[in-house]
Amino acid sequence: MDSSLQIEVTPTPSPVSPERLAEILANPGFGLHFTDHMFVVEWTPEKGWYDARVTPYAPLSIDPATAVLHYAQEIFEGMKAYRHEDGSVWTFRPEENAARMVRSARRLALPELPVGDFVASVDALVRADERWVPEPAGEKSLYVRPFMFASEVFLGVRPSQHVTYLVIASPAGAYFSKGPQPVSIWLSEDYTRAGRGGMGAAKTGGNYASSLVAQQEAIAEGCDQVAFLDAAEGKYVEELGGMNLYFVQDDGTIVTPATSGTILEGITRSSIIELCGKLGHRVVERPFTVDEWRDGVASGSITEVFACGTAAVVTPVGTLKWRGGSVGEGDQTGPVTQQVRTALVDIQYGRAEDTFGWMHRVV
Repeated sequence: MDSSLQIEVTPTPSPVSPERLAEILANPGFGLHFTDHMFVVEWTPEKGWYDARVTPYAPLSIDPATAVLHYAQEIFEGMKAYRHEDGSVWTFRPEENAARMVRSARRLALPELPVGDFVASVDALVRADERWVPEPAGEKSLYVRPFMFASEVFLGVRPSQHVTYLVIASPAGAYFSKGPQPVSIWLSEDYTRAGRGGMGAAKTGGNYASSLVAQQEAIAEGCDQVAFLDAAEGKYVEELGGMNLYFVQDDGTIVTPATSGTILEGITRSSIIELCGKLGHRVVERPFTVDEWRDGVASGSITEVFACGTAAVVTPVGTLKWRGGSVGEGDQTGPVTQQVRTALVDIQYGRAEDTFGWMHRVV
């Protein structure tokens, strides 16, 4: 993956002290602390991508009329860097994040950052802030957030003629401090995540903003997450607020909703489909109704439900709740869910052979 970027690195004059860094890495939480540096590159139609640099992490100074604040023209990615037992540092399928960002850019009328340049930008920041990558114990990692936004100062509905792309990073602890815990799901019947021709397949902040009121409703109903149905008929399961879903059948088959432009094509999602095949589970991608979910769990023909995403990796799903009812117990992690989760995490942390060629060495 070649890159044309000439990246200038300016080390911070005031890095976080070793003592403070040790405190942070002992209990990093998620998205709370940020590394010493950030990567920045800018774009205009005349220059293309220019002035690529790793600089000290600092606030951005933007004009009140900056386009992204008014028209939400922005996209982002989420990925992790993992330290292996030998001290090396690796990322997981970064070229897939890069390819998805290209697809998101096309949908949001933003310039495409070449795959090689995306990978180089992440590598440059991770190398600059390698000391922030935690030791692997406890499933700690460095969460990496590349993002791109309309930075032209103007008021008018058209694609921005100045765009800024950045990468920042934040150490992350295990999503589940006591191991994977089954989550409860609220079925949203009033809100949808995306419609035909919309932005559902793009990783853009607007999709997440529109999910928040439904997530609020889920929490008010005592649930952890919200599940969305399709916008056209309101009967097909799409995804959670930020995770894809899988349904384990009693014959060993695993069904996951087919992506059709309204579901985000998760990197973890596609990896699990490949991994399940190697583990001996047949995976079927097809439309899946909420009635199949409810009836299948009630009858026992669905033996496990799990969700996946970058932050939580693989999450067991317990109870599905809706107005007037619920199904599922939700107090244990099923054997297939645990098998898939362990197999994927072991590859990411270098405890198992990477026969797929997914891991990319950075340091």
